[in-house]
Amino acid sequence: MTTRITSRRGYLIALVVALPAALVVLALTLGGGPEPPAAQPPPARPVAVNPQPTAGGRAADAVAALPKSDPVSIDIPKIGAHSSLVPLGVNADNTIQVPPVTTPLQAGWYTYAPTPGEVGPAIVLGHVDGNHQKGIFYRLKELAAGDRVSIARKDGTTALFEVTKVHQVPKQDFEKEGVYDDTAGPELRLITCGGVFDRSAHNYVDNIVVYARLVGH
Repeated sequence: MTTRITSRRGYLIALVVALPAALVVLALTLGGGPEPPAAQPPPARPVAVNPQPTAGGRAADAVAALPKSDPVSIDIPKIGAHSSLVPLGVNADNTIQVPPVTTPLQAGWYTYAPTPGEVGPAIVLGHVDGNHQKGIFYRLKELAAGDRVSIARKDGTTALFEVTKVHQVPKQDFEKEGVYDDTAGPELRLITCGGVFDRSAHNYVDNIVVYARLVGH
């Protein structure tokens, strides 16, 4: 199944889920031309995140955006998810590259989105399962507002994100989510498959999308 989304940057992003046998393969398709769009450059000056109440009701301090730097690993203590991050580009058929399904505990980051800590939504993808075992994001749906996600970056900094919401979205409604819309501050999206596995379609019927915002580094 493919769901096309038009972001405010003017490019199309489509979520494609292919399941050979019982394996989950999460992919994104970029439309609108033969070449993928370049990531937006960081702003000339740091942009602060607007303070928002945390899950405990405490307003978080504003945090300045970070400059561009490739992420190297992700850590989600709440669900015991720890992985290096492989860069995910675009295949010849305009689908995004995904971590090998034979190594479902490997997560990856989409290189044509902002890097984690920059202004905009950074995108990290992971399998829910594969190769007859649980994937890196098997427990992603257990996250809740206030949980923390840290991403180590190549420049030696660590971007700390706080989950703001978790949505389980039917694939046919994914376009309405605005997952890839521009944001005022640095944010993060974690995406995997979820819901019931439709054996006739060889697909999970939903996606799990975790939304988070930068709260420290």
